[in-house]
Amino acid sequence: MTLVVLYLAMLKTVLLSLNGQSSIPIVRHEFVIERKLVTDEQLNVALTAGQTAPGPMGGYVVAIGYFVAGLPGAVAAWLALMTPAFLAVPLMRFAGNRVEDPRVRSSLGAVVIAGSGLVISTALPMAREAGVFERLLPAGIAAGALIGTAFTRVSTVWLIVAGAAIGALVR
Repeated sequence: MTLVVLYLAMLKTVLLSLNGQSSIPIVRHEFVIERKLVTDEQLNVALTAGQTAPGPMGGYVVAIGYFVAGLPGAVAAWLALMTPAFLAVPLMRFAGNRVEDPRVRSSLGAVVIAGSGLVISTALPMAREAGVFERLLPAGIAAGALIGTAFTRVSTVWLIVAGAAIGALVR
């Protein structure tokens, strides 16, 4: 895969996502399933790196670029990640007047719902790769994180710290 193709593939993923997490299904399909350039394990590592590093939630694509083509691949992925920021101002100027249109609001809501379904369908194979369904501890941590985010106001940072602490203490 050339760096230009890598850049364009990553640009497609970040342009089609509404936030960092909704790009996961697109990245998995493009790089794990179709092109077989990274594994689910590498995708999990990239997501972990992206979650623990400061910066945008979609920063994990830089690690995917690194897995695909080393440091030049990481730079190409980073450039793809940054490109939409340069397009945001003209896009907001264009879309600003149309946001209140019921059809536009309905369309955006449908995109969020579809993206959520894609994230869930992608999370299952990745959870399987991480061993969530094979052992009680990872399953308990995953269930606790789900309950913590769905039913409490606990910061996700504390849920991640708690999961890491439990994992370290039990091993």
